[in-house]
Amino acid sequence: MTDNEKIKRLQSFIDESQNIVFFGGAGVSTESGVPDFRSKDGLYNNKDVRFEKYSPEYLLSHTCLTREPKVFFEFYRQKMDARFAKPNAAHIFLAGLESAGRLSAVITQNIDGLHTDAGSRNVYEIHGSTRRNYCIKCGKKYPADYIYESKEDIPRCDCGGMVRCDVTLYEEALPERAVNGAINAIKFADMLIIGGTSLTVYPAASYIKYFSGKHLAVINKDPLSVFLDPENDIEINLPIGEVFSQCRVN
Repeated sequence: MTDNEKIKRLQSFIDESQNIVFFGGAGVSTESGVPDFRSKDGLYNNKDVRFEKYSPEYLLSHTCLTREPKVFFEFYRQKMDARFAKPNAAHIFLAGLESAGRLSAVITQNIDGLHTDAGSRNVYEIHGSTRRNYCIKCGKKYPADYIYESKEDIPRCDCGGMVRCDVTLYEEALPERAVNGAINAIKFADMLIIGGTSLTVYPAASYIKYFSGKHLAVINKDPLSVFLDPENDIEINLPIGEVFSQCRVN
């Protein structure tokens, strides 16, 4: 089956589904210029002499934040700033599906806020968001720009507490509300679209086991080890924005 034939089949599955859920990862935002983590050009393979003695997992860990906050915030400011990225065809198509009443939830491992920018309303950000910041001492909330524009190495609250991003770091538990919402959405979906993710980040990747609907669609540049029913499922190995730019909302 050619790629065009696969996209037409995906469209037919979308057209007959009434409760679609989307589960996405870093590949959804790479077409917006936001780097992923594990590809050859991703953050984990971007050697910067300032951080070369640290592992990427450490730089984005709770331990680094608490033990070496200056290092944490220098890395965060340099590598995690997605404020100027814009939604691409994938974000826009999914927002359109939701607006049409066909898609019930977007579940994202991304922390860039682009699904919300595109107009999606029911978004479960299971790894948090760089758009939100808060004081670890008093809980006061701060806007997205605060950490990036702070003149201090370690951003501080009016109360003197450290202001951190509302992102789930390594060694931290995922946000319970977002996790429960994501699992419930998958349980009741009649179609699940998995896009732009290698399904290697756990526990998030394990949530797809709750899907028992009719159609499963996988859209990822690299093939995934997911069992597919040849009658009801489809896998397309292309960039997700390229695929969704050829789909329509009916």
